[in-house]
Amino acid sequence: MTTASEHPAQPDSRRRWFAGLAALGGIGLLVGPAEAQGWRRGALDPEEMARRLDWRIGRLVASLGGTPEQKDRLVAIAQAARADLQPIREQIRQTRRAGLDLLAAPVIDKRAVEQLRVTRMQLADARSKRRMQAWIDSAEVLTPEQRTQLAERWKQRMGRRAHG
Repeated sequence: MTTASEHPAQPDSRRRWFAGLAALGGIGLLVGPAEAQGWRRGALDPEEMARRLDWRIGRLVASLGGTPEQKDRLVAIAQAARADLQPIREQIRQTRRAGLDLLAAPVIDKRAVEQLRVTRMQLADARSKRRMQAWIDSAEVLTPEQRTQLAERWKQRMGRRAHG
């Protein structure tokens, strides 16, 4: 067991940075699940996807005491991110299929498998960058108090998942 003296308190700026990062993660989760809906349940109608996204963001903004303008801006950010991520999702699906084909071949082409791995990592990086940009854009729409409130919720939620 460690004592408090072994771990000095973090400076306020560092604590705020982590709280901000947690808030960004919470906002970013609006984009991630929304884009994954089509994968789990078959392709959703674009209007239904837009309706669900609007509803989720509306609930979040209302729970944070936000404004209709904040909601509209967050919806626009999430929709743009979803549209930008669609081609990446399709490329990831294609690489998954290609990987299965390579591994099912009578002779494994190790170079082709490695190239596919490199391609998958590049796609994951592109997806991560676009999501992070959406998170940052979304965080800038919220007030510092709203971001802190959101970060606290996600800390609680993460704690429940770790122990549940």
